[in-house]
Amino acid sequence: MQAETGPHRRVVVGVDGSPASHAALRWAVDYARMAGAHVEAVAAYDVPGATGWSAPAVDADLDAEQARTMLSSEISTGLGTAPDVPVEEHVVRGNAAQALIAASEGAELLAVGNRGRGGFARLLLGSVSQQCALHASCPVVILRAPEEASEAADA
Repeated sequence: MQAETGPHRRVVVGVDGSPASHAALRWAVDYARMAGAHVEAVAAYDVPGATGWSAPAVDADLDAEQARTMLSSEISTGLGTAPDVPVEEHVVRGNAAQALIAASEGAELLAVGNRGRGGFARLLLGSVSQQCALHASCPVVILRAPEEASEAADA
């Protein structure tokens, strides 16, 4: 499917609270500003034990509310209280990679953070960013946290 054009252009960004997702959020807003698009910030959450026997029953509504609160907080922290680009907040229950891949349908671009950890692992893609790069319906930009990017350049 082709990316939308005109007033409905959109950029999707995955937000999970990590420094790399903060970088992706800021990058997505900067790109959307230049492209005349709006941003759809997507946060995914999962309910432990929702399927199978792995955990005791939990309150899914409480988890959804916590995810909404986290997303709003992350946007405020990353962008300030009044970003100059429209940012829509979407909280999705389920696997983060699947939620972002679904949200990429018809988007101009998908931005995600890379959450690889320490040493050699820092050079690899995280599982969510890798799945998005392989399966998204639009171009994908994968960003590192600013301190990770400078550490990788020094290596």
